[in-house]
Amino acid sequence: MPESHTSDDIDQLIAELHASASASASPTTGASLASVASPPAIASSAAGSSSTTGAGPVTGDTMRLERWLRILADRGGSDLLLVAGAPPSVRVDGRVRPLADGPLDGVDIEESLMPALAPHARRIYRQAQIADSSFRVQGLGRYRINLHRERGRAAAAVRALPARVPRLASLNLPPSVELITRLPRGLVLVGGPTGSGKTTTLAAIVDEINRRDARHIVMIEDPIEYEHAHHAGVVEMRDPETMRIALAAAETGHLVLSTLHTTDAASTVARIADSFPNERQNTIRQELAMALSVVMTQILVPRIGGGLVPAAELLMVSYGARQHVRKNALQHLHQEMTITRRAGSLTLEDSLTQLVKQGLVERQDALARAMHVEELEQQLGPVSRVGGANERSE
Repeated sequence: MPESHTSDDIDQLIAELHASASASASPTTGASLASVASPPAIASSAAGSSSTTGAGPVTGDTMRLERWLRILADRGGSDLLLVAGAPPSVRVDGRVRPLADGPLDGVDIEESLMPALAPHARRIYRQAQIADSSFRVQGLGRYRINLHRERGRAAAAVRALPARVPRLASLNLPPSVELITRLPRGLVLVGGPTGSGKTTTLAAIVDEINRRDARHIVMIEDPIEYEHAHHAGVVEMRDPETMRIALAAAETGHLVLSTLHTTDAASTVARIADSFPNERQNTIRQELAMALSVVMTQILVPRIGGGLVPAAELLMVSYGARQHVRKNALQHLHQEMTITRRAGSLTLEDSLTQLVKQGLVERQDALARAMHVEELEQQLGPVSRVGGANERSE
């Protein structure tokens, strides 16, 4: 039988996470949360950093990093990428472009990034060889730093964080995504690859709820990516403990929103159950089937004329989907999206079709990113011999 949880249990779990994080939190980064006074509440789940000790002194400054970040800002890029053996690179409109600097080695990367990390993040990096932190540059904005090791050498990804949370309507997502902001309770999962905009989507969803409703919002985030009014935030579930807290909160009447590095609804659900020991996975599936309200995944597709535009799939979880989750028959979740379209569900192919018809995405770019190519071709219809590549014959 699934384990039962009370609202007091959730408050205790949050208090324990707060206690473990408070020793290592700094004014600019670290775990940050607001207490839950009464349900209904929104909990945004994250991987909290475990406290470590024994960091040595850091020498150097952030001038080299700031120079790279100014180039990133001047080019309108989203990410600075540092890999040993290659020059520093920036990602602009989804494409990686090298800078003029020569190839870096691991020492170069650590010397450039370590002074920018918060003290607790430096301690974590020295112990675990991976750490996240935030960094603010006067006149440029805030950045999320991930410093880690690849093949024994330092590497880093630095992402520019928007100064403001974007409005949901400005993200060009399918209209049914707005239904998430109307949910009273349950677990909402948003999957997607790195850099697909999933954290931005959840931040915009929380912002819409925060603007419209008088609700208590819990934030558990490290590092803080979006600075909301009234302390709202979202980030990724990466470990079983965070997943356990999220499931327990959703089961006791809270609305929980979280992100995962996954590619579709089936892999998103599987990622949670598979994170637990084999003997617990069946129990977790039963809990997950009860708690789930929405599973969404999104990608970014090149926009005609430049830039990127999101395409998404959305599963509004109903009785059929819950049964498939319980039985671990996740291959049927795509079919559930087609069955529950009237409730707001849509497939990735539905979303790509609309982008092509709206003239936002080239047909070939949509086909290259479809999970079910034949289904998308059927929705788009044959290409017309007259006109552009996006035209179809009627």
